[in-house]
Amino acid sequence: MKTDDEAQTDCRKELERLTVLFDLSRILDRHADLRGALGPLLELLEARTGLSRGAVTLLDRADGTLRIEAARGLGDEDRERGRYRLGEGLIGRVFESGNTLQVADISKDARFLNRAGRREARDLAGVAFYCVPIRAGDSVIGTLSAERGPSEGRERSLADDTGLLERVSAMIAESAKLRERILEERLRLRVGCPDFDDERERTGSTLGESRAEATGGIVGASAAMRAMRELMVQVATSDATVLINGESGTGKELVAAEIHALSRRSGGPLIKVNCSALPESVIESELFGHEKGAFTGAASQRKGRFELAHGGTLFLDEIGELSQQVQVKLLRVLQEREIERVGGMSTVKVDVRVIVATNRRLEDEIREGRFREDLFYRLNVFPIRVPPLRERKSDIVLLADHFAERYARKNEKPIKRISSPAIDLLMSYHWPGNVRELENCIERAVILSTDMVIHSYHLPPSLQSASSTHTEPTATLEAAISRIEKEMIVESLKISGGNMAAASRRLGISERQMGLRVHHYGIQWKLYRPT
Repeated sequence: MKTDDEAQTDCRKELERLTVLFDLSRILDRHADLRGALGPLLELLEARTGLSRGAVTLLDRADGTLRIEAARGLGDEDRERGRYRLGEGLIGRVFESGNTLQVADISKDARFLNRAGRREARDLAGVAFYCVPIRAGDSVIGTLSAERGPSEGRERSLADDTGLLERVSAMIAESAKLRERILEERLRLRVGCPDFDDERERTGSTLGESRAEATGGIVGASAAMRAMRELMVQVATSDATVLINGESGTGKELVAAEIHALSRRSGGPLIKVNCSALPESVIESELFGHEKGAFTGAASQRKGRFELAHGGTLFLDEIGELSQQVQVKLLRVLQEREIERVGGMSTVKVDVRVIVATNRRLEDEIREGRFREDLFYRLNVFPIRVPPLRERKSDIVLLADHFAERYARKNEKPIKRISSPAIDLLMSYHWPGNVRELENCIERAVILSTDMVIHSYHLPPSLQSASSTHTEPTATLEAAISRIEKEMIVESLKISGGNMAAASRRLGISERQMGLRVHHYGIQWKLYRPT
Protein backbone atom coordinates (compact mmCIF):
# COMPACT_ATOMS: atom_id res chain seq x y z
CA MET A 1 0.00 0.00 0.00
CA LYS A 2 1.33 3.46 -1.00
CA THR A 3 2.00 6.17 1.55
CA ASP A 4 0.31 9.55 1.31
CA ASP A 5 3.47 11.14 -0.08
CA GLU A 6 3.77 8.47 -2.77
CA ALA A 7 0.10 8.85 -3.67
CA GLN A 8 0.48 12.64 -3.93
CA THR A 9 3.58 12.22 -6.12
CA ASP A 10 1.73 9.84 -8.45
CA CYS A 11 -1.21 12.24 -8.59
CA ARG A 12 1.08 15.14 -9.41
CA LYS A 13 2.80 13.15 -12.19
CA GLU A 14 -0.54 12.15 -13.70
CA LEU A 15 -1.78 15.74 -13.59
CA GLU A 16 1.40 16.95 -15.34
CA ARG A 17 1.02 14.21 -17.95
CA LEU A 18 -2.62 15.09 -18.61
CA THR A 19 -1.76 18.79 -18.90
CA VAL A 20 0.93 18.02 -21.46
CA LEU A 21 -1.43 15.76 -23.42
CA PHE A 22 -4.12 18.44 -23.39
CA ASP A 23 -1.70 21.04 -24.75
CA LEU A 24 -0.49 18.61 -27.41
CA SER A 25 -4.09 17.94 -28.47
CA ARG A 26 -4.66 21.67 -28.84
CA ILE A 27 -1.71 21.85 -31.25
CA LEU A 28 -3.19 19.05 -33.33
CA ASP A 29 -6.59 20.77 -33.37
CA ARG A 30 -5.15 24.12 -34.47
CA HIS A 31 -3.48 22.71 -37.59
CA ALA A 32 -5.59 21.57 -40.52
CA ASP A 33 -2.65 19.62 -41.93
CA LEU A 34 -1.11 16.92 -39.73
CA ARG A 35 2.41 17.50 -41.03
CA GLY A 36 2.18 21.17 -40.06
CA ALA A 37 1.32 20.15 -36.48
CA LEU A 38 4.13 17.65 -35.91
CA GLY A 39 6.97 20.18 -35.61
CA PRO A 40 5.25 22.28 -32.89
CA LEU A 41 4.15 19.05 -31.18
CA LEU A 42 7.72 17.74 -30.85
CA GLU A 43 8.93 21.16 -29.73
CA LEU A 44 6.35 21.30 -26.93
CA LEU A 45 7.08 17.69 -25.96
CA GLU A 46 10.76 18.54 -25.51
CA ALA A 47 10.10 21.78 -23.61
CA ARG A 48 7.59 20.25 -21.19
CA THR A 49 8.95 16.75 -20.64
CA GLY A 50 12.66 16.87 -21.52
CA LEU A 51 12.27 14.25 -24.25
CA SER A 52 14.71 15.50 -26.88
CA ARG A 53 15.56 14.57 -30.49
CA GLY A 54 11.96 13.62 -31.15
CA ALA A 55 11.11 12.33 -34.63
CA VAL A 56 7.93 11.24 -36.40
CA THR A 57 7.98 9.03 -39.48
CA LEU A 58 4.91 8.14 -41.55
CA LEU A 59 4.43 5.51 -44.20
CA ASP A 60 4.52 6.75 -47.80
CA ARG A 61 2.43 4.19 -49.64
CA ALA A 62 3.59 5.51 -52.99
CA ASP A 63 7.01 3.87 -52.59
CA GLY A 64 6.61 1.86 -49.37
CA THR A 65 9.19 3.81 -47.35
CA LEU A 66 9.02 5.62 -44.02
CA ARG A 67 9.25 9.37 -44.57
CA ILE A 68 10.62 11.62 -41.81
CA GLU A 69 7.79 14.14 -41.40
CA ALA A 70 9.23 16.07 -38.45
CA ALA A 71 12.33 15.82 -36.28
CA ARG A 72 14.22 17.69 -33.56
CA GLY A 73 18.03 17.72 -33.70
CA LEU A 74 18.19 15.31 -36.62
CA GLY A 75 21.68 14.54 -37.92
CA ASP A 76 22.70 15.90 -41.32
CA GLU A 77 22.95 12.46 -42.88
CA ASP A 78 19.46 11.45 -41.78
CA ARG A 79 18.03 14.86 -42.73
CA GLU A 80 19.44 14.59 -46.27
CA ARG A 81 18.16 11.07 -46.68
CA GLY A 82 14.73 11.84 -45.25
CA ARG A 83 13.48 8.24 -45.50
CA TYR A 84 13.88 4.76 -44.00
CA ARG A 85 13.22 1.50 -45.75
CA LEU A 86 11.04 -0.96 -43.87
CA GLY A 87 13.20 -2.95 -41.47
CA GLU A 88 16.10 -0.50 -41.82
CA GLY A 89 17.62 0.62 -38.53
CA LEU A 90 15.79 0.68 -35.23
CA ILE A 91 12.94 2.86 -36.52
CA GLY A 92 12.35 0.58 -39.52
CA ARG A 93 12.38 -2.48 -37.26
CA VAL A 94 9.88 -0.95 -34.83
CA PHE A 95 7.56 -0.15 -37.72
CA GLU A 96 7.92 -3.64 -39.18
CA SER A 97 7.40 -5.46 -35.87
CA GLY A 98 4.86 -3.06 -34.35
CA ASN A 99 6.57 -3.43 -30.95
CA THR A 100 7.77 -0.62 -28.67
CA LEU A 101 11.54 -0.28 -28.18
CA GLN A 102 13.17 1.22 -25.10
CA VAL A 103 16.90 1.31 -24.33
CA ALA A 104 18.08 2.57 -20.91
CA ASP A 105 21.65 3.46 -22.02
CA ILE A 106 22.42 3.66 -25.72
CA SER A 107 26.19 3.92 -25.08
CA LYS A 108 26.10 0.26 -23.99
CA ASP A 109 24.06 -0.95 -26.97
CA ALA A 110 25.98 -2.01 -30.10
CA ARG A 111 23.05 -1.02 -32.31
CA PHE A 112 23.80 2.65 -31.57
CA LEU A 113 27.49 2.66 -32.43
CA ASN A 114 26.99 3.88 -36.00
CA ARG A 115 24.29 6.24 -34.85
CA ALA A 116 26.61 7.65 -32.19
CA GLY A 117 29.41 8.05 -34.67
CA ARG A 118 27.36 10.61 -36.59
CA ARG A 119 26.76 12.75 -33.51
CA GLU A 120 28.91 15.72 -32.52
CA ALA A 121 31.36 14.38 -29.89
CA ARG A 122 28.58 13.98 -27.38
CA ASP A 123 28.74 11.87 -24.24
CA LEU A 124 26.06 9.22 -24.79
CA ALA A 125 26.48 7.57 -21.41
CA GLY A 126 23.13 7.28 -19.68
CA VAL A 127 21.08 8.52 -22.66
CA ALA A 128 17.81 6.58 -22.96
CA PHE A 129 16.12 5.94 -26.34
CA TYR A 130 12.44 5.23 -27.03
CA CYS A 131 10.59 4.34 -30.23
CA VAL A 132 6.87 3.51 -30.33
CA PRO A 133 4.71 2.57 -33.32
CA ILE A 134 1.86 4.82 -34.48
CA ARG A 135 -1.14 2.56 -35.06
CA ALA A 136 -4.32 3.15 -37.04
CA GLY A 137 -6.51 0.21 -36.12
CA ASP A 138 -4.60 -2.99 -36.74
CA SER A 139 -2.05 -1.40 -39.07
CA VAL A 140 1.08 0.61 -38.26
CA ILE A 141 1.30 3.91 -40.16
CA GLY A 142 4.50 5.33 -38.63
CA THR A 143 6.73 5.71 -35.58
CA LEU A 144 7.41 8.23 -32.82
CA SER A 145 10.89 8.26 -31.26
CA ALA A 146 12.71 10.39 -28.67
CA GLU A 147 15.65 10.40 -26.25
CA ARG A 148 16.23 11.50 -22.67
CA GLY A 149 19.63 12.70 -21.50
CA PRO A 150 21.30 11.37 -18.35
CA SER A 151 20.44 14.49 -16.32
CA GLU A 152 17.00 15.24 -17.83
CA GLY A 153 14.20 14.21 -15.51
CA ARG A 154 15.68 11.02 -14.13
CA GLU A 155 12.88 10.88 -11.58
CA ARG A 156 10.84 9.54 -14.48
CA SER A 157 11.11 5.83 -15.19
CA LEU A 158 11.42 4.15 -18.56
CA ALA A 159 7.82 3.01 -18.20
CA ASP A 160 6.65 6.60 -17.57
CA ASP A 161 8.34 7.90 -20.74
CA THR A 162 7.19 4.96 -22.84
CA GLY A 163 3.61 5.34 -21.60
CA LEU A 164 3.60 9.05 -22.44
CA LEU A 165 4.96 8.48 -25.93
CA GLU A 166 2.44 5.72 -26.58
CA ARG A 167 -0.39 8.09 -25.66
CA VAL A 168 1.04 10.80 -27.91
CA SER A 169 1.36 8.32 -30.79
CA ALA A 170 -2.29 7.35 -30.28
CA MET A 171 -3.26 11.05 -30.52
CA ILE A 172 -1.31 11.40 -33.78
CA ALA A 173 -3.01 8.30 -35.19
CA GLU A 174 -6.48 9.58 -34.22
CA SER A 175 -5.73 12.95 -35.76
CA ALA A 176 -4.57 11.25 -38.97
CA LYS A 177 -7.71 9.12 -39.14
CA LEU A 178 -9.97 12.11 -38.50
CA ARG A 179 -8.34 14.11 -41.29
CA GLU A 180 -8.58 11.09 -43.58
CA ARG A 181 -12.32 10.74 -42.97
CA ILE A 182 -12.94 14.46 -43.50
CA LEU A 183 -10.97 14.57 -46.74
CA GLU A 184 -12.56 11.36 -48.01
CA GLU A 185 -16.03 12.75 -47.34
CA ARG A 186 -15.16 16.02 -49.07
CA LEU A 187 -13.84 14.15 -52.07
CA ARG A 188 -16.90 11.86 -52.22
CA LEU A 189 -19.26 14.83 -52.12
CA ARG A 190 -17.27 16.74 -54.73
CA VAL A 191 -16.97 14.01 -57.31
CA GLY A 192 -20.51 12.74 -56.62
CA CYS A 193 -19.26 9.18 -56.47
CA PRO A 194 -21.42 6.78 -54.38
CA ASP A 195 -18.63 4.22 -54.19
CA PHE A 196 -15.54 5.88 -52.78
CA ASP A 197 -13.30 2.82 -52.87
CA ASP A 198 -12.55 3.19 -56.58
CA GLU A 199 -11.72 6.87 -56.14
CA ARG A 200 -9.60 6.13 -53.07
CA GLU A 201 -7.58 3.59 -55.03
CA ARG A 202 -7.14 6.00 -57.95
CA THR A 203 -5.96 8.91 -55.78
CA GLY A 204 -3.69 6.78 -53.58
CA SER A 205 -5.09 7.79 -50.19
CA THR A 206 -2.62 7.42 -47.33
CA LEU A 207 -3.28 7.88 -43.61
CA GLY A 208 -1.36 10.77 -42.11
CA GLU A 209 -0.78 12.52 -45.42
CA SER A 210 -2.47 15.62 -46.76
CA ARG A 211 -5.14 14.75 -49.28
CA ALA A 212 -5.35 18.19 -50.85
CA GLU A 213 -4.02 16.53 -54.01
CA ALA A 214 -7.33 14.75 -54.41
CA THR A 215 -9.62 17.71 -53.83
CA GLY A 216 -10.83 20.56 -55.94
CA GLY A 217 -9.69 21.20 -59.50
CA ILE A 218 -5.97 21.44 -58.72
CA VAL A 219 -3.91 18.71 -60.37
CA GLY A 220 -0.22 18.16 -59.65
CA ALA A 221 2.17 16.10 -57.58
CA SER A 222 5.43 18.01 -58.05
CA ALA A 223 7.40 19.37 -55.11
CA ALA A 224 6.37 22.93 -55.99
CA MET A 225 2.68 22.01 -55.94
CA ARG A 226 2.99 20.08 -52.70
CA ALA A 227 4.64 23.08 -51.05
CA MET A 228 1.88 25.34 -52.35
CA ARG A 229 -0.82 23.00 -51.03
CA GLU A 230 0.84 22.98 -47.62
CA LEU A 231 0.48 26.77 -47.49
CA MET A 232 -3.12 26.59 -48.71
CA VAL A 233 -4.12 24.12 -46.02
CA GLN A 234 -2.39 26.11 -43.29
CA VAL A 235 -3.96 29.47 -44.20
CA ALA A 236 -7.42 28.12 -45.02
CA THR A 237 -8.53 27.80 -41.40
CA SER A 238 -7.76 31.45 -40.65
CA ASP A 239 -9.37 34.66 -41.92
CA ALA A 240 -6.06 36.14 -43.07
CA THR A 241 -5.97 38.01 -46.37
CA VAL A 242 -4.22 35.95 -49.05
CA LEU A 243 -2.25 37.39 -51.98
CA ILE A 244 -1.91 34.87 -54.82
CA ASN A 245 0.91 35.61 -57.27
CA GLY A 246 1.34 33.80 -60.54
CA GLU A 247 1.57 34.14 -64.29
CA SER A 248 -1.54 34.23 -66.42
CA GLY A 249 -3.04 30.77 -66.89
CA THR A 250 -1.50 29.12 -63.83
CA GLY A 251 -4.83 28.59 -62.03
CA LYS A 252 -4.93 31.35 -59.41
CA GLU A 253 -8.73 31.26 -59.33
CA LEU A 254 -8.68 27.52 -58.56
CA VAL A 255 -6.32 28.17 -55.65
CA ALA A 256 -8.68 30.82 -54.25
CA ALA A 257 -11.67 28.49 -54.63
CA GLU A 258 -9.86 25.67 -52.85
CA ILE A 259 -8.82 27.91 -49.94
CA HIS A 260 -12.47 28.93 -49.57
CA ALA A 261 -13.63 25.30 -49.72
CA LEU A 262 -11.16 24.28 -46.98
CA SER A 263 -12.06 27.22 -44.71
CA ARG A 264 -14.77 27.47 -42.09
CA ARG A 265 -16.49 29.91 -44.47
CA SER A 266 -17.09 27.17 -47.03
CA GLY A 267 -20.82 27.28 -46.27
CA GLY A 268 -20.89 30.96 -47.25
CA PRO A 269 -20.69 32.48 -50.73
CA LEU A 270 -17.57 32.76 -52.85
CA ILE A 271 -17.89 35.94 -54.90
CA LYS A 272 -15.39 36.41 -57.74
CA VAL A 273 -14.54 39.77 -59.31
CA ASN A 274 -12.19 40.26 -62.26
CA CYS A 275 -10.92 43.79 -61.70
CA SER A 276 -9.47 44.05 -65.22
CA ALA A 277 -12.81 43.19 -66.86
CA LEU A 278 -14.78 46.03 -65.22
CA PRO A 279 -14.58 49.62 -66.51
CA GLU A 280 -13.21 52.11 -64.00
CA SER A 281 -16.49 54.01 -64.06
CA VAL A 282 -18.49 51.08 -62.65
CA ILE A 283 -16.02 49.09 -60.56
CA GLU A 284 -16.66 51.15 -57.41
CA SER A 285 -20.39 50.50 -57.70
CA GLU A 286 -19.75 46.80 -58.37
CA LEU A 287 -17.60 46.42 -55.26
CA PHE A 288 -19.43 48.62 -52.77
CA GLY A 289 -22.95 48.96 -54.24
CA HIS A 290 -24.94 52.16 -54.75
CA GLU A 291 -28.02 53.95 -53.49
CA LYS A 292 -31.01 54.83 -55.60
CA GLY A 293 -30.33 58.00 -57.59
CA ALA A 294 -26.59 57.97 -56.87
CA PHE A 295 -25.88 58.48 -60.57
CA THR A 296 -27.67 58.44 -63.88
CA GLY A 297 -29.25 55.04 -64.37
CA ALA A 298 -29.26 54.09 -60.66
CA ALA A 299 -32.99 53.38 -60.54
CA SER A 300 -32.81 51.35 -57.32
CA GLN A 301 -30.52 50.45 -54.46
CA ARG A 302 -27.98 47.77 -55.36
CA LYS A 303 -25.75 45.67 -53.12
CA GLY A 304 -22.08 45.45 -54.03
CA ARG A 305 -19.86 42.39 -54.10
CA PHE A 306 -18.64 42.97 -50.55
CA GLU A 307 -22.19 42.78 -49.21
CA LEU A 308 -23.00 39.76 -51.38
CA ALA A 309 -19.93 37.99 -49.97
CA HIS A 310 -20.95 38.63 -46.33
CA GLY A 311 -20.12 35.54 -44.28
CA GLY A 312 -18.01 34.12 -47.10
CA THR A 313 -15.05 34.97 -49.31
CA LEU A 314 -14.46 37.72 -51.88
CA PHE A 315 -11.91 36.93 -54.59
CA LEU A 316 -10.47 39.95 -56.40
CA ASP A 317 -8.60 38.82 -59.50
CA GLU A 318 -6.04 41.08 -61.22
CA ILE A 319 -5.91 43.43 -58.23
CA GLY A 320 -3.12 45.40 -59.89
CA GLU A 321 -5.62 46.84 -62.39
CA LEU A 322 -7.50 48.89 -59.76
CA SER A 323 -7.27 52.66 -59.97
CA GLN A 324 -5.69 54.70 -57.18
CA GLN A 325 -9.13 55.99 -56.11
CA VAL A 326 -10.57 52.51 -55.70
CA GLN A 327 -7.37 51.35 -53.95
CA VAL A 328 -7.92 53.97 -51.23
CA LYS A 329 -11.47 52.76 -50.60
CA LEU A 330 -10.40 49.11 -50.63
CA LEU A 331 -7.73 49.88 -48.03
CA ARG A 332 -10.37 51.40 -45.74
CA VAL A 333 -12.62 48.36 -46.11
CA LEU A 334 -9.76 46.01 -45.20
CA GLN A 335 -8.92 48.11 -42.14
CA GLU A 336 -12.41 48.89 -40.83
CA ARG A 337 -14.43 45.98 -42.26
CA GLU A 338 -17.19 48.38 -43.30
CA ILE A 339 -18.26 49.95 -46.59
CA GLU A 340 -20.22 52.91 -47.84
CA ARG A 341 -22.40 52.51 -50.92
CA VAL A 342 -21.91 55.00 -53.75
CA GLY A 343 -24.20 57.94 -53.00
CA GLY A 344 -24.85 56.73 -49.44
CA MET A 345 -24.06 58.31 -46.09
CA SER A 346 -24.31 55.34 -43.71
CA THR A 347 -21.76 52.57 -43.23
CA VAL A 348 -22.48 48.88 -43.65
CA LYS A 349 -20.53 46.30 -41.64
CA VAL A 350 -19.27 43.34 -43.68
CA ASP A 351 -17.78 40.04 -42.53
CA VAL A 352 -15.71 39.00 -45.53
CA ARG A 353 -12.50 37.09 -46.04
CA VAL A 354 -10.56 38.71 -48.91
CA ILE A 355 -8.36 36.78 -51.35
CA VAL A 356 -6.64 38.70 -54.15
CA ALA A 357 -4.58 37.61 -57.14
CA THR A 358 -2.30 39.27 -59.66
CA ASN A 359 0.07 38.35 -62.46
CA ARG A 360 2.12 41.50 -61.90
CA ARG A 361 4.95 42.19 -59.49
CA LEU A 362 3.24 44.64 -57.15
CA GLU A 363 6.62 45.77 -55.82
CA ASP A 364 7.42 47.08 -59.31
CA GLU A 365 3.99 48.70 -59.52
CA ILE A 366 4.68 50.50 -56.23
CA ARG A 367 8.01 51.86 -57.50
CA GLU A 368 6.31 53.16 -60.64
CA GLY A 369 3.54 54.80 -58.62
CA ARG A 370 0.67 52.67 -59.90
CA PHE A 371 -0.05 50.77 -56.68
CA ARG A 372 -0.31 52.04 -53.11
CA GLU A 373 2.37 50.75 -50.77
CA ASP A 374 0.07 50.74 -47.73
CA LEU A 375 -2.52 48.65 -49.60
CA PHE A 376 0.19 46.21 -50.67
CA TYR A 377 1.25 45.55 -47.08
CA ARG A 378 -2.40 45.16 -46.09
CA LEU A 379 -2.91 42.56 -48.82
CA ASN A 380 0.44 40.79 -48.48
CA VAL A 381 -0.45 39.11 -45.18
CA PHE A 382 -0.06 35.58 -46.54
CA PRO A 383 1.45 35.42 -50.03
CA ILE A 384 1.13 32.25 -52.11
CA ARG A 385 2.99 31.83 -55.40
CA VAL A 386 1.47 29.57 -58.03
CA PRO A 387 4.40 28.07 -59.98
CA PRO A 388 4.32 28.30 -63.78
CA LEU A 389 4.01 25.07 -65.72
CA ARG A 390 7.62 25.21 -66.95
CA GLU A 391 8.75 24.90 -63.29
CA ARG A 392 6.74 21.73 -62.69
CA LYS A 393 7.36 19.63 -65.76
CA SER A 394 6.48 16.45 -63.87
CA ASP A 395 2.86 17.62 -63.69
CA ILE A 396 2.43 17.99 -67.46
CA VAL A 397 1.47 14.36 -68.07
CA LEU A 398 -0.93 14.37 -65.09
CA LEU A 399 -2.60 17.52 -66.38
CA ALA A 400 -2.74 16.18 -69.93
CA ASP A 401 -4.45 12.98 -68.73
CA HIS A 402 -6.85 15.03 -66.63
CA PHE A 403 -7.87 17.28 -69.52
CA ALA A 404 -8.04 14.35 -71.95
CA GLU A 405 -10.54 12.59 -69.66
CA ARG A 406 -12.56 15.78 -69.19
CA TYR A 407 -12.90 16.63 -72.87
CA ALA A 408 -13.37 13.00 -73.85
CA ARG A 409 -16.49 12.96 -71.64
CA LYS A 410 -17.59 16.38 -72.88
CA ASN A 411 -17.24 15.41 -76.56
CA GLU A 412 -18.34 11.80 -75.99
CA LYS A 413 -15.15 10.44 -77.55
CA PRO A 414 -13.39 7.39 -76.03
CA ILE A 415 -9.80 8.61 -75.64
CA LYS A 416 -7.71 5.72 -74.32
CA ARG A 417 -4.20 7.13 -74.22
CA ILE A 418 -1.72 9.81 -75.28
CA SER A 419 1.01 8.53 -77.60
CA SER A 420 4.68 8.69 -76.61
CA PRO A 421 5.63 11.17 -79.39
CA ALA A 422 2.81 13.46 -78.21
CA ILE A 423 4.07 13.24 -74.63
CA ASP A 424 7.58 14.08 -75.81
CA LEU A 425 6.27 17.24 -77.51
CA LEU A 426 4.29 18.23 -74.43
CA MET A 427 7.33 17.78 -72.20
CA SER A 428 9.72 19.70 -74.46
CA TYR A 429 7.49 22.76 -74.94
CA HIS A 430 8.03 25.83 -72.71
CA TRP A 431 4.30 26.62 -72.15
CA PRO A 432 4.17 30.43 -72.05
CA GLY A 433 0.38 30.19 -71.58
CA ASN A 434 0.77 27.73 -68.68
CA VAL A 435 -2.06 25.35 -67.73
CA ARG A 436 -4.66 27.25 -69.76
CA GLU A 437 -2.61 26.74 -72.93
CA LEU A 438 -2.14 23.05 -72.16
CA GLU A 439 -5.88 22.65 -71.60
CA ASN A 440 -6.67 24.26 -74.96
CA CYS A 441 -4.11 22.05 -76.72
CA ILE A 442 -5.59 18.87 -75.25
CA GLU A 443 -9.16 19.95 -76.07
CA ARG A 444 -8.11 20.49 -79.70
CA ALA A 445 -6.35 17.12 -79.80
CA VAL A 446 -9.39 15.29 -78.40
CA ILE A 447 -11.60 16.82 -81.08
CA LEU A 448 -9.16 15.83 -83.86
CA SER A 449 -8.55 12.28 -82.63
CA THR A 450 -10.22 9.51 -84.64
CA ASP A 451 -8.67 6.35 -83.20
CA MET A 452 -9.03 6.83 -79.43
CA VAL A 453 -5.40 8.02 -79.23
CA ILE A 454 -3.97 11.54 -79.04
CA HIS A 455 -1.08 11.62 -81.51
CA SER A 456 1.65 14.22 -81.92
CA TYR A 457 0.11 15.50 -85.16
CA HIS A 458 -3.08 16.38 -83.25
CA LEU A 459 -1.19 19.02 -81.28
CA PRO A 460 -1.01 22.64 -82.52
CA PRO A 461 1.78 23.69 -84.92
CA SER A 462 3.40 25.79 -82.19
CA LEU A 463 4.25 22.55 -80.32
CA GLN A 464 5.59 20.69 -83.34
CA SER A 465 9.31 20.04 -83.75
CA ALA A 466 11.40 19.45 -86.84
CA SER A 467 11.57 15.71 -86.17
CA SER A 468 7.83 15.34 -85.54
CA THR A 469 6.98 17.06 -88.83
CA HIS A 470 9.92 15.59 -90.80
CA THR A 471 11.18 19.08 -91.66
CA GLU A 472 14.76 18.70 -90.53
CA PRO A 473 17.15 20.92 -92.54
CA THR A 474 18.79 18.93 -95.35
CA ALA A 475 21.10 21.62 -96.76
CA THR A 476 24.51 22.49 -95.39
CA LEU A 477 25.08 25.71 -93.49
CA GLU A 478 27.00 27.20 -96.43
CA ALA A 479 24.18 26.40 -98.86
CA ALA A 480 21.57 27.88 -96.52
CA ILE A 481 23.59 31.12 -96.16
CA SER A 482 24.02 31.36 -99.93
CA ARG A 483 20.28 30.93 -100.47
CA ILE A 484 19.47 33.70 -97.97
CA GLU A 485 22.12 35.99 -99.50
CA LYS A 486 20.68 35.54 -103.00
CA GLU A 487 17.12 36.19 -101.75
CA MET A 488 18.23 39.42 -100.04
CA ILE A 489 20.05 40.67 -103.17
CA VAL A 490 17.03 39.96 -105.39
CA GLU A 491 14.68 41.64 -102.92
CA SER A 492 16.94 44.72 -102.71
CA LEU A 493 17.08 44.95 -106.55
CA LYS A 494 13.30 44.76 -106.72
CA ILE A 495 12.94 47.61 -104.21
CA SER A 496 15.54 49.79 -105.96
CA GLY A 497 14.11 49.12 -109.42
CA GLY A 498 17.24 47.39 -110.69
CA ASN A 499 19.56 50.18 -109.53
CA MET A 500 22.74 48.33 -108.50
CA ALA A 501 24.19 51.29 -106.58
CA ALA A 502 21.00 51.86 -104.54
CA ALA A 503 20.66 48.12 -103.88
CA SER A 504 24.24 47.88 -102.60
CA ARG A 505 23.73 50.82 -100.25
CA ARG A 506 20.58 49.20 -98.89
CA LEU A 507 22.49 46.01 -98.17
CA GLY A 508 25.49 47.85 -96.69
CA ILE A 509 28.04 46.55 -99.22
CA SER A 510 30.10 48.22 -101.93
CA GLU A 511 29.05 48.36 -105.59
CA ARG A 512 31.98 46.09 -106.48
CA GLN A 513 30.84 43.48 -103.94
CA MET A 514 27.33 43.81 -105.31
CA GLY A 515 28.51 43.22 -108.87
CA LEU A 516 30.54 40.15 -107.90
CA ARG A 517 27.60 38.57 -106.05
CA VAL A 518 25.17 39.31 -108.88
CA HIS A 519 27.57 37.64 -111.29
CA HIS A 520 28.17 34.70 -108.89
CA TYR A 521 24.48 33.92 -108.49
CA GLY A 522 23.62 34.66 -112.13
CA ILE A 523 21.01 37.26 -111.23
CA GLN A 524 19.47 39.09 -114.22
CA TRP A 525 19.39 42.50 -112.55
CA LYS A 526 18.09 44.31 -115.65
CA LEU A 527 14.80 42.45 -115.34
CA TYR A 528 13.97 44.51 -112.25
CA ARG A 529 14.25 47.87 -114.04
CA PRO A 530 10.90 49.63 -114.53
CA THR A 531 9.65 49.42 -118.09
